[in-house]
Order: sequence, then C-alpha cells, then structure tokens
Amino acid sequence: MSKARILCTLLLGFALMIVSFAAAQYQEAPMLAEMVAAGDLPPVEERLPANPRVFPVFEEIGTYGGTLRRAYKGASDRWGPTKLLEERIVEMVQLDPDTIELVPGYVDEYTISDDASAFTFTLMEGLKWSDGEPITTRDVQFWYEDIFLNEELTPNISELYQVNGEAMTVSIVDDRTFTVQFSGPYPLFPEILAKESTGAPGLDRPGFIQPFHYLQDFHPTYADGEALNAAMEKYGAESWLDLWDSSGAIQAWWFNPDLPVISPWRVKVPPPADVVVMERNPYYYGVDAEGNQLPYIDFIEHRFFEANEAFNLMIIQGEIDLQSRHVNAGDFTLYKENEANGGYRVVTWRGAGTEALFPNYNSTNEALVALYEDARFRQALNIAIDRLAINELVYSGLAEPRQASPISGSPYFDAEYETQWTEYDPEGAEALLDEVGLTERDSDGFRLMPNGERLSIIVESRAETDSLELISAYWADVGIEALVRVMERSLFEERRANNEQDMYFGGLDRSSVVSADPRRYLGWETGLNEYYKWYSSGGENGVEPAADHAIRDAWAAWDNAKSASTLEEARAFVQELISVNRENNWYIGIVGESPAVFIANENLVNFPNDFTADDTVRTPGNGVPHQWFFANQ
Repeated sequence: MSKARILCTLLLGFALMIVSFAAAQYQEAPMLAEMVAAGDLPPVEERLPANPRVFPVFEEIGTYGGTLRRAYKGASDRWGPTKLLEERIVEMVQLDPDTIELVPGYVDEYTISDDASAFTFTLMEGLKWSDGEPITTRDVQFWYEDIFLNEELTPNISELYQVNGEAMTVSIVDDRTFTVQFSGPYPLFPEILAKESTGAPGLDRPGFIQPFHYLQDFHPTYADGEALNAAMEKYGAESWLDLWDSSGAIQAWWFNPDLPVISPWRVKVPPPADVVVMERNPYYYGVDAEGNQLPYIDFIEHRFFEANEAFNLMIIQGEIDLQSRHVNAGDFTLYKENEANGGYRVVTWRGAGTEALFPNYNSTNEALVALYEDARFRQALNIAIDRLAINELVYSGLAEPRQASPISGSPYFDAEYETQWTEYDPEGAEALLDEVGLTERDSDGFRLMPNGERLSIIVESRAETDSLELISAYWADVGIEALVRVMERSLFEERRANNEQDMYFGGLDRSSVVSADPRRYLGWETGLNEYYKWYSSGGENGVEPAADHAIRDAWAAWDNAKSASTLEEARAFVQELISVNRENNWYIGIVGESPAVFIANENLVNFPNDFTADDTVRTPGNGVPHQWFFANQ
C-alpha cells in the first residue's frame, strides 16, 4: 500500500443520508412482524424515532434473517462482541478505505460554540431503549450526576474530559437537549467522543445516557435498601458497586439480558455459556435507504473455545461467519488453503498497531530502570533485534519492521520515527552496551549490571508468540537474558495495574487517528503507566516523574492541543506530541501494519475490504455490522 495514501479525512460535518419516509414505507424483520401480529410488539413506525438514522450500505440493500457465528474465549473476552454493537453520540464513520468522517450517532444534531468550549446535543425525537421506554435527558442527568460525578463509581475523571484541570459540566436544556461545557476551548472534543463516548462507569468514559428507569433500582440514591441488598445477595456482590461497571451483573450489557440498550443487538444468553447469543433489538433507531429497519441479521452467536487450535479448526470447517479477533496472521496460509472447503473468504484490513516491548520505567527493579532511562541502552535493545527475520518467520512477510509509532497514512505519520533504531546491528548493540558500562559478564556469557547482578529482564505476555522466542535469542547474543512469562489476560492486567512488571510484550494500537485517543503516546498502559496515572489523576495516584523527565513535554503538547483555539492549531500540537515520543523512543517496536485478517462467510454481503483495523475506529464496528446480511439463505 502506498505510504502517500491518506488514511482519514476527518471532517467536522454531518455525513448523513437525508431520506424522508412515510410511516407506511418502513419494513421490519419477519421475526418482529410476527410479534407485532401477535400483539407482543408495537408497529415498526411506533418503535422508530421520528427521523431514523439512515445508514448507507457498502454493496446492496440487504435481506433479513440468519445467525452470524463467531467464537469467544470466555467471560473476559467481551471486546470482540462489544465492538460489534457500540453506539456513540458522535461516531467515526469510514466511508471507504481512505476517508473517515465524524457524524452524529443517536442524536439528531450537535452544535459547537464559536469558541469551541460548549457542545450542545439534541437526542433523536422518539428514541427508545430496547425495552421500548423513551430515552430522554433524564437518562443524561442520571449518567452525569449519579455515575460520572459519583466518586465511588468514577473515582478519577480522565484528563480527556478536563480542560485547564477542570472537568466538563453537563447542563440539561429540555427533554431532548443538553450542553457539555468546558472552562476553555476544546476543538478536538468531537474526535475524542467518536472514540470514547460509549463506556461504563469506572472506565472514565462519557456514555451520556444510562437507562434511569431500570438502573435506579440498583443505585443507593434511588433504590430501596432491602431491594438493593436482595439484589446484592442474588448476584453474590459484596457491595452495590459490584453490580456495576463492565464486569457487573447488572450494569454490564454482556452479563445482563434485562439491561436496556440502544445497540443493534442485545444479549439473550450471557456468558458463561458454551454459546453466547445476541438477538436483534426491536427498537433500533437505524434504517437503510429503503426504510428497512436494521439490523438485517437476526442473531449473533459466540461459541466458546480454549485453545487456538480448536478455533482454527472451527474456521477451516466453515463454522465462523465473520471474525478477526483471535485470527492469527501467522496462520494466513492455513486459512487461504482452506477457503473453498470452509465456504469462507480471507479478507485483510490494514492493521494500525505495532507489536512492541514496553520497558517499565517505574519498575521496583531500580537497577533496570536506571538502564531503561539511558537512551544508549534503549537503542541497544532495539538494534539487537532482527525485525526482518521476525517478519518472515512469524508473519510470513506480511508485516513491516517498524517502530511503535503512527502508521503510514495517518495524519500524524512520522517517517523518521517509523524507522528509528530498527536496522539490525548486533555489533552496534554490543558497542553501546559496553559504552553504558555493561562490560562484565558471568560464566554463562550474560552481562552484569553495576550492582553485580545478571542483566536479566522478565518479559510478560498475554499470549504465546514466536516473536518473543526470537527476541530472547537475539538479546542473549549480545549478553542480555530475557525470561519470558506467558499468563492469562486477567492476571497480566492485574500485574500491570499493580506495577509488578519489568517489561511486557503487547501491541501499540490507536495509531491511526491519534488525536481521537492519544493516551498511548502519553504513557497510558505502557511502560510509563505509573507516570500517566499521576498526570491523569492530577497527582493523586501513580508516580510523579522527575521535573526534567521528557514525559512532561509530551503532556504539555497534549494540554496545548486540548486548549488550542482552532483544529489546525490543535493538530499541530498533536504532531508535537508525536515528535516528543520520537525524540525519546521509550518503547521497542518490532513489526506492525500487518494485515488484520478476517474470516468472512462467502455468502456474507456488505462486509468491506481494505478498511482500517484499529481500536480507535472500533474495528470491526467501522464495518457497520448492522448492514451485513447473508445472500442465498
């Protein structure tokens, strides 16, 4: 793919299809029509908003029915299903491989004040929850006053929702309209919302609406004490807080079929189950250009698996209809060889992440931290790795040796950053390590640190990967011992949150539209995470960096971007943020921009080719799952 191609053109406009329908022009899925005929559901025109959102289709108007089959690895593996059905107040819509635009989500419109400090949103007229209850600004007020401002549910308000150290405020205008106000300009806020505006309390994300009529029974401000205690006992919760957040039995859509939602599907059979089932939402607010209420597909099933070998067997046997999560690019040849027999096609999107190693600059191993902070040592770790060999051996040559930086085609791409310290030079690495003072070795040939201990780095990972075996061998060649520990995701996340890692292996994603989520470049969930905690909490948590630490320059660039007067100025400061990261190169990028491999049923229509795969655009949600359908049913 061309480096010159423009990945995204973010336009602060409303790229909506404007289509008018008479009530009689609306159509619905047969399964819903049967419920209407039986008197169990109101007619479709009464379930839709006054002006439904009209979604374009990528290929053709679809037909109703069918079950989309996927696979999942357990209750904690919710991100794949989540990204199929997230709804945001402002959304990034990918119109084609080169163009991403901002559009209103479940609002009729939003306006921005002249100084970009106030943002006013008007909910769709007639918008309803999946149980048929109206959505009003009472749901907004509940989210803001009782969740966002509740210090037990949201102990820390992310810096993404602060300007000049002051958090945003929300005021209710009328039943459908509310305003978000900042203490100064924040022209990048719509882009932030396009990435962040769906989330649960405790994740510091502005969901803006939560179903007050349902959740009030589980919130101590409104709930009867005995009823709340009974709910806690029923779900084995020690505190009412345990009923909430992304793992809560009540507030998490993934676990609670009774929770009203606005998404195209809602969970019917929750985990843990051999097959998790999601069914269509009869009140979904979107239609196609011919007035057909979306989604087209009736159900989505997620079949449980433990080992990747079992998942690959499901693929080649034709039991997966659309999935990228857990699909290994290293198995590309296997997938291609079995396309015809499995009744699927292999589709690739452009990956926006980079496989990387993250030294922990706040590790309790002070001797290691002293080395990490030396740029010569970081350079040695980088150039001791043969990325070309890793790309060929692990990724079949499909990826690209690169640094952990914005991807090519991003508005914030930096060519110098992409290639910095990526050329394999073991002799140069040896010389740099000697220059640092690591000249003494033990009987096994490993270098000794100044304190006399072997230079040994424990590298933790959430998954088995051949890359780490190769990296360990390359580092051993220059006298550095790497001890690889692979662990289950929840334990890995717990250890990272508790600052118990020396170094970890993972991916640096969110590198397409960096301005929509710059946190990787501010230290969040990287080796600078404890510093980021301090910055984002206003000094209440984490570790304060030294006064002259360069991470402060990164924070200053982002603070300037947030408070810039214009989008042009803001984006210039985001580019400055990237430059600070390049100048310090805190992480160790290995390979990236590898194709995101999708397995797609050969009869699945409207699934696009060559889109961007990134958490920022909520892949695969940017493929608009509610307009997918099966041909030849």
